[in-house]
Amino acid sequence: MEIIPAIDIIDGKCVRLTQGDYSQKKVYNEKPLEVAREFEDAGLKRLHLVDLDGARAGAVRNWKVLETIAGKTSLVIDFGGGIKTEKDVQIVLGSGAAFATVGSIAVKDEKEFGRWLQLIGPGKFLLGADVKEEKIAVAGWLETTDIWIYDFIEKYIEKGIEQLFCTDVSNDGKLEGPSVDLYKNITGKFPSLHFIASGGVSGMEDLDALEEAGCKGVIIGKAIYEGRISLAELRKMNY
Repeated sequence: MEIIPAIDIIDGKCVRLTQGDYSQKKVYNEKPLEVAREFEDAGLKRLHLVDLDGARAGAVRNWKVLETIAGKTSLVIDFGGGIKTEKDVQIVLGSGAAFATVGSIAVKDEKEFGRWLQLIGPGKFLLGADVKEEKIAVAGWLETTDIWIYDFIEKYIEKGIEQLFCTDVSNDGKLEGPSVDLYKNITGKFPSLHFIASGGVSGMEDLDALEEAGCKGVIIGKAIYEGRISLAELRKMNY
């Protein structure tokens, strides 16, 4: 199981939100490159980079941060937040991201996202699914759809998507543990999917439970920044 640390960006700074609430913002470091280098020094290979300004504006904003980290580390970066157009995708991939991370557009404009998959290739996308009670949530988690998570995943596997991460929005940023049962159901139904857990990780024991549940990766943010999981511990792991 691959450990994928997260860096969330507002105004070019490394921050964390609680349950996606911009009013519950905490700045951890004003220089995201320093944070990324610490992850790299700990032996981690990937990075989940989120442009929260872009997510709020509906267009990519912090691509310069991406460009800097991609140019000065060897991390394999997925970048998301505000990717609404093909031009946004090209900016993100052109700035050094290995994967463009998308979520809402796959729900709200399936036709356009399908066009991107054909034009750019499904291997260039990391699909994110925010979930509340097994239903897809969009619009910064404010809006729950009637789309069942399993139907959503099946549809996009058929379109060639290989990697997907799922965040249970009721758990994210609360350090109360991940939704292991949900993830176990997903990996059981879709064993070939490179499935990545996200949200709620509070300690090393959660990582053991997620690996046991069949997750191929896990995105960790707040647990690292709040000292619940140390980089020294991650360095020792042989994932």
